[in-house]
Amino acid sequence: MNETALIIVDVQNDFCDNGSLPVPNAEQIIPGINKIIEYFHSSFLPVYATRDWHPIDHCSFKSNGGLWPMHCVQQTKGSQIHSELLIDSRVTIINKGTDKDKEAYSGFDGTDFSQELRKRNISKVIITGLATDYCINWTTIGALNNGFSATVISDLIRGIDLKPGDCKNAINEMSKSGAKFINSFELN
Repeated sequence: MNETALIIVDVQNDFCDNGSLPVPNAEQIIPGINKIIEYFHSSFLPVYATRDWHPIDHCSFKSNGGLWPMHCVQQTKGSQIHSELLIDSRVTIINKGTDKDKEAYSGFDGTDFSQELRKRNISKVIITGLATDYCINWTTIGALNNGFSATVISDLIRGIDLKPGDCKNAINEMSKSGAKFINSFELN
């Protein structure tokens, strides 16, 4: 398992309770993710956390013609990773969505994430976080498209379901693309 890394996707204040773009039941997954983080640390395996890190004039915001309310603006409380998540100096943060003119649902879009993983001889990633139908879906497919094996922890993801069925469709898309799905208890 030495070639495996954990990717925690976008567990940020704006996507949790009282955030500007809350994902339903997002905070329910934090204790489970923390157990996985501890497992990876105790196994000396790398842990990464992606985060939206948008400039204030990002194209995804409704005020700029995008789909979403303003969220995860750089250096704001909303952009911070949720304080209950066990993030410390052992976790590498990957900022995405930093170009004001480009959407970046995937941790691999506009970042050097794939090179970072290859430098550490990672071939397999295990993915958890928010939101199933957007950043989980795109990051998982991004990992697969970059040549990594991808496994999603199905009980430790939550989605938006902007249109009913979006989460189910995303899971089907990830599966058809080659992603595996496990429950968190299968890691221990």
